[in-house]
Amino acid sequence: MDTKEFLAERFEEQRGRLHAVAYRMLGSLAETDDAVQEAWIRLSRTDAEEIENLAGWLTTVVGRVCLDMLRSRTSRREDPVGAHLPDPIVAPAERSGPEHEALMADSVGLALLVVLDTLPPAERVAFVLHDMFAVPFDQIAPIVDRAPAAARQLASRARRRVQGVAPRPDPDPVLQRRVVEAFLSAARGGDFEALLRVLDPRVETHADWGALRPGVAAVVHGAEAVARSAISYARPAEFVRPALVNGGAGVVVLDDGGRPFSVMGFTVADGLIVRIDALADPVRLARIDLAVLDGGGRG
Repeated sequence: MDTKEFLAERFEEQRGRLHAVAYRMLGSLAETDDAVQEAWIRLSRTDAEEIENLAGWLTTVVGRVCLDMLRSRTSRREDPVGAHLPDPIVAPAERSGPEHEALMADSVGLALLVVLDTLPPAERVAFVLHDMFAVPFDQIAPIVDRAPAAARQLASRARRRVQGVAPRPDPDPVLQRRVVEAFLSAARGGDFEALLRVLDPRVETHADWGALRPGVAAVVHGAEAVARSAISYARPAEFVRPALVNGGAGVVVLDDGGRPFSVMGFTVADGLIVRIDALADPVRLARIDLAVLDGGGRG
């Protein structure tokens, strides 16, 4: 095996972790792939004998690439129409076994990603690397061009912003699914009181329509408003396919032609739905792999 083949093999061993790191920093699947690919390009151009810790070296490279991407976003000041949601990761709801357990362990909810999107770039990178991947601050410091103590402060500020804003979901997937199914059933039946019983009084829905419906309210606050909206938009059961969305209970809603119309992720805490995130931007939906859902491919 020559050096390049050896490096390629070692890189593939790290790809899953690098993808997880980049996704949490960027919230975009396309940019995540670009960041991981850039790490490989830089590795392939580097003298492997100079790298003592490949995993740490690759994490540093991905961190720097993601930081540059985040700063570029800020400089462009891209203000999307209405709410903007990160790209969801969709998997079959009935998945079981080691792959499912790995997905659940490695998942990060859409609600948390939305909060991470509000952080300044350096804070986000420091928080993700330290709090989510246990990277020590002396390794984070050169990535964010700070001293280790300053990198620690960045992560601490980010932690304060995140705590109490991103709800902590119930860890039991069976409970999550039961609550979501009760919500969907009540919405289809027009049962307003039943909807209120499964909604937290301060529940919010966040819908990213892209340019499809710029005049539609992107954020709905409060149980009564969310319940009314749910009844208005309810679809028959045959058009709603259960799914895992970022490791939590969710659904893929199909249009009359059987094509994905929206992806909805539910955050369930203390047995109540506290947040619903819905991606209905047709441009972005077209870039998400939904073929993992039986019958959920594009027709």
